[in-house]
Amino acid sequence: MPIAKRLGFRESAQMMRNSLRLFLILFANFTIWNQVGFAQSSRPNFVIVMADDMGYEGVSCFGNPLFKTPEIDRLAAEGMRLVDFHSSGTVCSPTRAGLLTGLYQQRTGIEAVIHPDHNHPEHRKGLQLSETTFAEYLKESGYVTGLIGKWHQGYPQNSVDYHPQNHGFDEFVGYHSGNIDFVSHVGDHYRHDWWHDRVETQEEGYTTHLINSYVDKFIRQHANSDQPFCLYVAHEAIHNPVQVPGDPVRRTIDHWDRWKWQDHTPEERVEKYKGMTLPLDEGIGQLRETLLELKIAQNTFVLFFSDNGPAGDWPDTDDFRGRKGSVYEGGHKVPAIAWWPGKIPAGTSSEVPIISIDVAPTLLDIAEVAVDATFDGVSFRDVVIDQGTIPPRPLFWASLSNSGSRSEAMRSGDWKLVVNHPKARPGSFENPKPELYHLKSDPGETTDESHEHPEKVEEMLDQLRSWYDETQVQATSQPGGW
Repeated sequence: MPIAKRLGFRESAQMMRNSLRLFLILFANFTIWNQVGFAQSSRPNFVIVMADDMGYEGVSCFGNPLFKTPEIDRLAAEGMRLVDFHSSGTVCSPTRAGLLTGLYQQRTGIEAVIHPDHNHPEHRKGLQLSETTFAEYLKESGYVTGLIGKWHQGYPQNSVDYHPQNHGFDEFVGYHSGNIDFVSHVGDHYRHDWWHDRVETQEEGYTTHLINSYVDKFIRQHANSDQPFCLYVAHEAIHNPVQVPGDPVRRTIDHWDRWKWQDHTPEERVEKYKGMTLPLDEGIGQLRETLLELKIAQNTFVLFFSDNGPAGDWPDTDDFRGRKGSVYEGGHKVPAIAWWPGKIPAGTSSEVPIISIDVAPTLLDIAEVAVDATFDGVSFRDVVIDQGTIPPRPLFWASLSNSGSRSEAMRSGDWKLVVNHPKARPGSFENPKPELYHLKSDPGETTDESHEHPEKVEEMLDQLRSWYDETQVQATSQPGGW
């Protein structure tokens, strides 16, 4: 029997009213849940783009006199140039370890390039599972995370622990080694090195073009998701091998046809430099256009910078001393741009000193993710959004070369201490030779003032030594090393 007949009209009407009331309550709650869900998904997205071996004047908005980079220039015109930005390392692996953890990489045990030669002391090192990356923190808070491009935090044949998907990245397309042939994708360890997640994948295409394509695919896939995303884009350009689109294979699993810049004219070198930079520039333009097309630009923070100074293959266009591998300014002062339409004022610049270990705490600060952790870096959120500043602090660098030679530096205000160790045993700190520079009056570090200010040298040398010793008290244990 129908329920209305069993209960009678009055009871049936009352039941209908109760049902309507329940529906309205559920609808109201559903609306609230939707609003909460929308608030969660409206948390900002992040795209962190790192160029490889691009010096301070690698792009025209930072003074490149050789050619224009229109898309990166547009990003700067619509955002903020960070004109005193520094990598925490002077070569690939250390900077990446610092970027990922927000710690000086000395704490992670990754002070040098994770070398491709299996006989090299630094070959077996990698990012250990005991470290926590910004990707892990963001993933735990509801972000979907991805890495496209270069990892260089340990070779997978040495340990599965080194894989990026064990360090907070949901998706990975790219390579593990320090560099790969842009055409054959054979790495510096003479193995094919192109992966989709954990699957080695044979795929045709110029590396920069592939990275650009997968960046676009990731963003389109996750743009309308309930989850915000964090995408780390680690370009190979403009690192060796020197290859522009259309160039032949230079590295196979048993042969390395090196491009020797000394054998080419300055004009030919500039053309190669330009030919490797512009595909990266085009990728920045594609990224910007996709974010605008999908109407998520105003909810996406984009940061662009380089991992260290320029390699010796490229023309030296700036006035800074040193190049990749050096603790002089040319080794770690790099171009950087922050872009976030509606949040970061267009056409602005900041002279606040920032270092790449500041990126991790900045992302967590912007995402309002509280973590029970202590970082060496600090958030520069207020610098880019409110054109604020960061309290004065010392900055430190410690470089360990492929040959085991060490050098250190410390910046305190306008003063910079540089320490080299000529003729020291590999890996040792023997024969310290301090130099002192006043960066405001001498940004090119041309005049050593250590003899004029011996008390300043001693003060900063004590701080530098104390800092390094402190990083080693609980530094992560690594296999091998000098």
